[in-house]
Amino acid sequence: MHTEPHTGEVRHHKPKHLAEKFEGMVGVIMVAAIVLLGVGLIFGILTAGDTTPKWMQ
Repeated sequence: MHTEPHTGEVRHHKPKHLAEKFEGMVGVIMVAAIVLLGVGLIFGILTAGDTTPKWMQ
């Protein structure tokens, strides 16, 4: 295998800001939040028994 000598400047990675680190995880966090809210809603309906809120009775 033939490798040529490296010429020029070495580019270092720019340090990412905190928002840029979490930018790719925003979609996953949104899906997780929706799932947790859905599970909480179903759990609340099943454990309450009566689905009519007390303020409507």
